[in-house]
This record gives sequence, structure tokens and C-alpha cells, in this order.
Amino acid sequence: MCGITGIFAFNLVGKFNKIQISNATQAIQKRGPDYQDVYHDEWVGLGHRRLSIIDTTAVAHQPMWDESKRYCIVFNGEIFNFQSLKQELERKGYPFFSHSDTEVLLNLYIDQKEKCLSKLNGFFSFCVYDRQEKTFFLARDRFGIKPLLYLFDEDKFLFASEMKSILEYGIEKTVDYNSLHIYLQLNYIPAPDSIFQNVKKLMPGHYMKVSRQKMDIQSYYDIPYNREESERNTISYQDAQIRLKQLLEESVQRRLVADVPLGAFLSGGIDSSVVTALASKHKPDLHTFSIGFKDESFFDETEYARLVAKHFKTEHTVFSLTNNDLYAHVNAVLDYIDEPFADSSAIAVYILSKETRKHATVALSGDGADEMFAGYNKHAAFNRIIHKGFKEELVGAFHPLWKVLPQSRNNPLANKARQLLRFSEGMKLSAKDRYWRWAGYAHNDEALSMLHADIKVKSSHQEFAARKNTLLRHLPDNAGINDILLTDMLLVLPNDMLTKVDLMSMANGLEVRVPFLDYEVVNFVFSLPGEYKINSQYRKRILQDAFRDILPAKLYNRPKKGFEVPLLKWFRNEMRSLITDDLLSKEFIHSQGIFEYSEIEKLKQQLFSSNPGDAHARIWGLVVFQWWWKKFM
Repeated sequence: MCGITGIFAFNLVGKFNKIQISNATQAIQKRGPDYQDVYHDEWVGLGHRRLSIIDTTAVAHQPMWDESKRYCIVFNGEIFNFQSLKQELERKGYPFFSHSDTEVLLNLYIDQKEKCLSKLNGFFSFCVYDRQEKTFFLARDRFGIKPLLYLFDEDKFLFASEMKSILEYGIEKTVDYNSLHIYLQLNYIPAPDSIFQNVKKLMPGHYMKVSRQKMDIQSYYDIPYNREESERNTISYQDAQIRLKQLLEESVQRRLVADVPLGAFLSGGIDSSVVTALASKHKPDLHTFSIGFKDESFFDETEYARLVAKHFKTEHTVFSLTNNDLYAHVNAVLDYIDEPFADSSAIAVYILSKETRKHATVALSGDGADEMFAGYNKHAAFNRIIHKGFKEELVGAFHPLWKVLPQSRNNPLANKARQLLRFSEGMKLSAKDRYWRWAGYAHNDEALSMLHADIKVKSSHQEFAARKNTLLRHLPDNAGINDILLTDMLLVLPNDMLTKVDLMSMANGLEVRVPFLDYEVVNFVFSLPGEYKINSQYRKRILQDAFRDILPAKLYNRPKKGFEVPLLKWFRNEMRSLITDDLLSKEFIHSQGIFEYSEIEKLKQQLFSSNPGDAHARIWGLVVFQWWWKKFM
């Protein structure tokens, strides 16, 4: 696990950018606190920051060259099946001087070029430089666990693990206002776009070849989902449970290989409990970690985490936090974000990663299960609409009532009114529009109205519609639950959930491994009918049933809580001055010239009213953007 960056200069102008390779590498030092090295020749520069996990000796440092000195690699990630791949390569006569997965990956690429990608079980972004042919080959893992940003113009090609590294090359910073328009709805910017017009993100499951002033991008993996085949899959529910348990156990076993201390996040929910159960079976001294929230008892799941830890005899550590503890880390989180990204639970992930890093260098997590097995509220809502009856029709009929009731996430009754309003709104929409509405915090028109008149001209309705249609391309009008889950896997998972975990864990030099996102597990789960995953009683049905015999019974039949940081309280108290007198002040908004102040003022009034709705989430999106703007623009 590391940070990578590089440049391929096409002319003398590009060579001028190349002199920044050391600074660009240093910019991502938190991703790899153990070692830094840089290679450069006349036209190419490669930089690497190392977090030592497999073969921690100096011989495994990067940039790494093959024996012939023709090929050089910088690699971020882990290849979990590297030992078996190494044996295959040794039989072919490839020599090895280290015990690292990096060297295996380099030799596998030399042997099979882009075909090597289908053999890799792991998560990664990497670049191989062919010094003889003067080419770059870059790839990103199947599900986007590891990031890879790039810039390509007539002078140069740049790439990096994070935007802050790209910016060190001295690039032109032109905001993409279509990206901002989407950000104001979703609170994140989906790949392949970024906040800058000239910087893109390589899509998950894709690779790219770069030669002098030429770039070619290709897909090497798609989730093998066929709607008709999955719904008529003949595997029985019982046999599917057995196969799922087998695949998940194999996945967890693969992810226990490390030459440094390894533990697991344990929230007390089903997903992390399954990972802990399987990991403790093969690692008796497993150390588990969770955070508790002293001031937010509704969100505190430490009772369940302790129950699971005791059941599987893990060494368990709870980091018990107050709201003041959370608030104390807000500035650190905002400072690390180098592209607007406003999932506020990133604060909790940052603290969990920071505290876990004091005990371990690698942590397993339960990420990906909600998107694969239908664990979110929206999945239950979609399922109710797909199978709607009298109750659902009644909720839709009372839409005018829900609209006038107070709405807030911070009060149980007001939160229920908020949910009923969203459900009744969604019932009237097409599958695509319903998904988009439930994925975000603001309507398209609400987001557009936030932009200054001069900025609206720079954002295109046609471009927005094209991007939205591409992101929702797998949703037919009669979308079933598997269509919804596939869209989650391609949109929400890589661009929100995995981005959050990568950013916040890497800010603390912690590697997080995700057993549910082993491609063999994902391929199998998407071959199953939707009814195996959700029905009127259960979300994540097959996952719950498959492990019912080994997990504590108390974990079942309790509400999914998740976690939301107390933004509303902060905004009305500790952060009020920052919002009203600084980041969202009339003076700053007018001088900036991006937002329409009258709309900002309405949102602030809603925030401080008795009927805040989702205003705090939208304000957080603006706070993150404004902080980013001040720091980077």
C-alpha cells in the first residue's frame, strides 16, 4: 500500500513540469510514511511513497526494475495471490530477488502484458514504464478500491494517487462546473470526472496505454451480471449460502497475509462481524477495533461489537469519543481532502484509522456488503415500490401531508416524515430519476439554483444529462433489485464509500482490505436472484442466513444504524461563525463569484430553523467546497 505518481513529458514544455517530480511524490507522503524514492530520465519521472506491508526490506523498495532494466514499476495496493503467481513465473524461468508482490506483478506484466490483469486477485493502481518502447501502462483494480488520477495534454501525461500530487506539477486549475453541479447533488464527484476540467480518474476495471502524445483506454473487467440469468439461477438458496460462506472464507484467508500487525474494524453490524468471525478462525490472536460515541447513544454500537469480540475471543479495543473529540478532527479532515468530497462520516473513519494505526498497519473491513446484498434504506424502499401494494399507495397518496410536516434527521418523528416524503416523491419518478433522487441531497433544480448566473452559462444541461445517463446506464425502466445493486457498485461504492475509506485510512498510513470485494465473491453474488438478497422482512437476507449459525443471535433483528456525525449541532454552535462570517458570508460569496448568495441565504435560514430537513448535509457540501477553494485555488 503506497502512493504513486509520474510524468511522461512529450516536449520541452512538459519537461518543465517534470522537475516537480520530487515535490509531487512528497505531497503524498502520508500514504507511504516508510520510504520515498524517485526515478527520472530525460522524458519520464516516477515517484513512490512506501507503506511497507509485504517484504519490508529495502530490496522491495520502488520504483522497482526488472533484471534487464527495461521495465520499471510503481505500484499501490496488494496482490493477494502473488505466491501462486510467483510459482508459475519461476517455472517459466523468471528470477526473483525479493519476496514482494510488487516484483511478481512486474514480471507477470512482462510475461503477459495487459492479460496479466485477469489473473490478479487484489486491489491496485500501478504504472509500468517500458524504457525501450517509451510507453506507460497503467491499470486500476476491478472495483476502484485504489484511486488513479491523470492529466493528458499536448505537452505531457501525469498520474497520481491523489489530486494534491497532480497539483504539485503546476497544472492549470480550471474548475469543471458540470462536476460542481453534480457535486451539489451527490456531495461527491463520480469518475471519470474530477473538479478540474483537465484532470480525470481512470475508471475501475480499466487500463490505459500511453506513448508520446497518444493515449488509449480499455476496459478489462465488468461485473458479469445478466438480469435474466440471475433471476432464473437454479442454485438453491441453501446451496447458495454454503457457496457464499466458502468464497468469503477463502477471501478473508487471502487477506490475512502481511509482514506487519494486522487487525479488523468491528462495528457490531453483520458485515464486520462476518469478517471478524472468519478472520478469527484463521488468526487466533486477531485484534479488533471499534469506535463508540458517548454523546450519541443512538449511533453507539459498541455493545454489539464487544459481544462479537467476546464471542470470537479477539483482543478488542474501543475508542470512545465525545462530540468534542469528533469536532477536534474536522480541520484535519478538511485539510486532507484535495477534491470536494462531503461524506461527513469520513470524520469518524479518519479517527478510527488514526487510532487503529497505533496498534496495526493493516485492517480488514466490511465495506461493499451493503451495495452487494441490499443493506441500505433505499434498497428496502426500492423493493417496496417493485412489490408495492395498499400501504405503499397510501404513503404516496399522503404526499401533501408529508410535505408540510417538520423534517430533520435529528428527531425520530421528523426523520420519519422526511423518509415518507422521499418515498412518496420517489414513487412518482422513473427508475433512473428515483435512484438519482435517493442517491443525493438536492434536486437538480435546487443544485442549479445555487450557481451564480455567470457560472450556469459554463455548465451545460446537455453535458449534465449525458453524465447522469452514463452513470445510470444499467437501470432499465422496470429495474429490479439487482439492477439497483449493480448501479450502487458502479457509482456509490467507488466514488463515495471506497474513496472515503482510502482517503481517511491513507491520511493515517493504514492499509484497509475489503474481503467482500474479492472478485470471485462479487461474481457469485451477482449471479443470484434479487429475492436471495432482500425481501419484505430482511435486507442482506442471504448474508444473514449464511452466518446465522456462528454469529451471536443478539445481532439479528435490530435496526441498521450506520453513523452520522452531529453536523447540525456543530453548525448551530461551534461552526456557526465559520459558516456565517467566513466560508458562506455574503462578502466571500460575492467576491468568489460561483454561488448565488440569495440561495445560500435561504439554505442557512433553513439550517437554523425548526425544520432543517437535509440542509445540514447540503451546507456540509458547501463548507467542504469552500475550504477546498481557499486552500487550493
